Amino acid sequence: MNQGSEMDWLFYRLSKSNFRSRFCLRAKEKQYVRDKGMETIRRHAEDFVRNRLAPAVIPNDGKQTPMRGHPAFIAQHATGTCCRGCLSKWHHIPSGAQLTQAQQDYVVDVIMAWIERQMAE
Repeated sequence: MNQGSEMDWLFYRLSKSNFRSRFCLRAKEKQYVRDKGMETIRRHAEDFVRNRLAPAVIPNDGKQTPMRGHPAFIAQHATGTCCRGCLSKWHHIPSGAQLTQAQQDYVVDVIMAWIERQMAE
């Protein structure tokens, strides 16, 4: 399965979750993405993942990602990349070990793919 079809399958599964599927970018967040550009949004997402999700131990795990305030935060909730518990459930990346660079890159790719899909709507 290539990355595109894997991403399609992931987004299909997420669409079946009442909680995950209710997240969307509103006009304000879409304008923020347009103003900043996708490269800047990606850098922000990389920082959020590195600092809030990648550590092996996160004292406030499950509460470290705000529900609003940045398109990447919204995307994290929509894609199950908001905490280590959701990362384990939706992406089969276990808790308790620091995320590798490849895992961090995957998470950012998922976040950005969701944002790109939202921007196309």
